[in-house]
Amino acid sequence: MKANLLIALLSFVIISSCNHGPELVWSDEFDGSSLDVSKWSAYVGNGCPELCGFGNNEEQYYTDLPANVSLSEGVLIISATQDTVGNNPFSSAKLVTKGHADWKYGRIEVKAKIPEGKGNWPAIWMLPTENNYGGWPRSGEIDIMEHVGYNPEMVYGTVHTQAFNHMVGTQKGDSISVNTIVDEFHVYAVGWTEDKIDFYLDEKLYHTFENTGSGNTDEWPFDQPFYLIMNVAVGGDWGGKFGIANDIFPNRMEIDYVRVYQ
Repeated sequence: MKANLLIALLSFVIISSCNHGPELVWSDEFDGSSLDVSKWSAYVGNGCPELCGFGNNEEQYYTDLPANVSLSEGVLIISATQDTVGNNPFSSAKLVTKGHADWKYGRIEVKAKIPEGKGNWPAIWMLPTENNYGGWPRSGEIDIMEHVGYNPEMVYGTVHTQAFNHMVGTQKGDSISVNTIVDEFHVYAVGWTEDKIDFYLDEKLYHTFENTGSGNTDEWPFDQPFYLIMNVAVGGDWGGKFGIANDIFPNRMEIDYVRVYQ
């Protein structure tokens, strides 16, 4: 009996000592009846007066209303609707973990289904909590997933920094084609270390942004905590490049879960 107990104990120690894989440090499975406000805040407004349209000429007004953010059967639903909330022609939702959770390095993954239709601009992305190197884009941005409705099969993963950003056409990113983006759930993820940021769709690596090691924060400001954002924008310089199809509303982005590993 003692010998068997000793063998079992040794086996446990060996297995435990070999288990150095990533640990789940934060998650939301959306199993409740309403948004967990200990994990998320809903932005309210349209960016005015500081930056109306969030600098991209977007046409939505973000709310925390049930028409725009809700939970159903274990799924978070961010809905864009055609209305006049806040004197904007559309309303939607933008959820952030700022003030609740942020991370420096790790794997951040979101299982989501993307809305269909020209004019949609859904995104899953990250911004720095403190802007240690200055305002955007100096402190960086990580776009885990962006999609524009007029290009229905493409998903984009991008970083923005002072040296590399879309305002001057130097952003660093890539895209991947998937013909079931609006019909099925897919896992959008980044693997972020001090050396690089890898972009994945369903475990398929499609883009890597590397730290050159130069110490130049204009190129690599990604050594500070970032928080997560999920939203559906409508129109704007990119999303509305070819107009907005008015017959697509209401539409919605569905999120099955968010998980962070370190």
